[in-house]
Amino acid sequence: MPLAVVVVTYHSADVVEDCLTSVAVALESIPDSRVIVVDNASGDDTLEIVARVAPDAQVVARPSNDGFAAGVNAGFAAAPDCDVLVLNPDVRLHRDAVAFLRAALALPGTGIAVPRLAGVDGAPQLSLRRAPNPLRALGEAVLGGTRAGRSEALGELVVDPLRYETAGTADWATGAAWLISREAREATGVLEERYFLYSEETEYMLRAGKRGYVVRYEPRARAVHIGGEQSTSPVLWSMATTNRVRMVRERHGRAAAFAMWCVVLLNELLRVPRGAKHRQAVGDLLRWRRWPLRPGAGPEPGWVCFSAQDWWYHNRAHSDFQLMRSMAGQRRVLVVNSIGMRMPTRGNSTHVSRRILRKLRSVAKFVRRPMPDFYVMSPLPLPFYGSPFLRKVNAVLVRAQVRLVALALGLRTPVIMVTIPTAWDVVAPMRRHRLVFNRSDRHSDFPEADRASIEALENELLANADHVVYVSHALMDEELPRTGSRAHFLDHGVDVDHFTARPQHEWPDDVRAIPGPRIGFFGALDDFVVDFDLLERVAAELPHASLVLIGDATHPMERFDKYPNVHWLGFRPYSLIPAYGSAFDVAIMPWQDNDWIKRSNPIKLKEYLALGLPVVSTDFAELAAYTDRVRAARTHADFVDALRTTLAAGPLLPAHRLRASVEPHSWHARALTLLTLTQNASVLRSERESPTSRTPEFNAQNTRDGS
Repeated sequence: MPLAVVVVTYHSADVVEDCLTSVAVALESIPDSRVIVVDNASGDDTLEIVARVAPDAQVVARPSNDGFAAGVNAGFAAAPDCDVLVLNPDVRLHRDAVAFLRAALALPGTGIAVPRLAGVDGAPQLSLRRAPNPLRALGEAVLGGTRAGRSEALGELVVDPLRYETAGTADWATGAAWLISREAREATGVLEERYFLYSEETEYMLRAGKRGYVVRYEPRARAVHIGGEQSTSPVLWSMATTNRVRMVRERHGRAAAFAMWCVVLLNELLRVPRGAKHRQAVGDLLRWRRWPLRPGAGPEPGWVCFSAQDWWYHNRAHSDFQLMRSMAGQRRVLVVNSIGMRMPTRGNSTHVSRRILRKLRSVAKFVRRPMPDFYVMSPLPLPFYGSPFLRKVNAVLVRAQVRLVALALGLRTPVIMVTIPTAWDVVAPMRRHRLVFNRSDRHSDFPEADRASIEALENELLANADHVVYVSHALMDEELPRTGSRAHFLDHGVDVDHFTARPQHEWPDDVRAIPGPRIGFFGALDDFVVDFDLLERVAAELPHASLVLIGDATHPMERFDKYPNVHWLGFRPYSLIPAYGSAFDVAIMPWQDNDWIKRSNPIKLKEYLALGLPVVSTDFAELAAYTDRVRAARTHADFVDALRTTLAAGPLLPAHRLRASVEPHSWHARALTLLTLTQNASVLRSERESPTSRTPEFNAQNTRDGS
């Protein structure tokens, strides 16, 4: 198997040269190998040193420092067909370290191989660990980590010197240096980025073990690890401490997490007299956050999002929902369901009665909490958008409802994100920390919209928003003269863990009963975006294939009754979509050629690729970045030909490479980028001075000494 060495850097100019020099020596006997340096927006000379010392290395320069896990995931994506050796830039490999690690990785059942680590003084580092649990945390609180580690039941740290002299397995090991096989990586997925700097490799190695891949320790493979300042930095210590509780919560549930929280708090309370790091850990444990607050960000307000959809009856994969669900791990969030752009009327709208009824059902729910720190409200709107006076009356009514709920949730000066233009009249006078216009579409192009009124509202938002975020480069470029430096491209993410291919026995019965090959589509079958003439042509010209359509339709579907190979399954819950999509032989995006599509960037594309599906799409601007993975067609005839080619020859890339290409694009990463844009003025000043908002303590060379 080819080997890729992934080195994650951030302000690593002082250490990266020695690391890369040692890597070059260790790879001399490994012919099919390469080096990938993932740089998390260093503000020093890191990349210049890399270019000088390792000119053949592939450099992945990230626009921001989203943490160790995000860097590793970017390295994984750059090496989809390889075993990957992950290194801190403060590691120096011995000449034969890589060869010994590869030999250990070849042993049956092994997914991850780790070396023997020593400090610069030659003293061995205790790098092996047992899985964390409340009993071991209690043992460490009462006895101390080293003494508790003598007992397997009472300590997480492996301290027996004999264990470090002989090869064996461990639950996990510190993440300064570890080699993972491609097979284990494909089974385990990507690192969880929400832990941020501590516990990412812990959780990942434990997850690999759960999937049957052991962590194997090879003492003949040696490396020097300079190590970090976790033991002295209050911020780092507190983050490592609180993440221990978070990981138990994610793996074992709330009851185990509460027990873990109690004993970890006890541990820190007993050691408060020893210094500031324990005092900060106690404070952060008492001021519990579901996920850690990024260092340097400081206390931030919550978020109120005026969505373009309704949480209770639309597909929850929409970008504003996904961003806010991830944001809820950092801040309290209130999502205001769509207040609409036009009253559905016969002749201009489809399924009028059903749409009005489901809106009334949504309003009846008023405020609910689907998940921790994530609230959804459905205000009662009056759909008056053409008359300025009646629009103001409606805005006062909706604003009063939103203010009442926001105050009850403690959202006194929130960041307000607006996706639907009709929210402008509501938010214009509201107190806010920042206003973000989520320019996901040009809503004035929506066929049912009162174009003049909606366009005027869009212009107000473009003029008054503190930040305008785009998913379409084409739309951003058009509006750049009006937005200037306030414009930011924020590409769509993908729920990678959710959109994972399911085995055939997990496919729903209705799709499994449809004969193959299956040409599939999931999502809203809206008549203003989907080209139904193209779908009918596919059905007519490929009678041997089944056309499977999954989603609510605003177009009369009776037109397909004459085609026995067309199977419209209707709406299916978001939770089941990956299982349905896994049954497709090829996935399609049959879009119309209109202004709406020209300025769009469908989330569906990354979801298809995350499932490893071959994709055929009509052409649109944002597809230009995917031509190595997606077959694009400009005409109906080209589209049908591309389907024939795909059914006969398969995808442009293997399924695992299609998935790997979108794995770094998690919604968590997108939410963190959005969060960075809205930090307070002092943080924004520091970002202009440095590529990230993190404090100087968070240098890559001194943060990866374990959790």
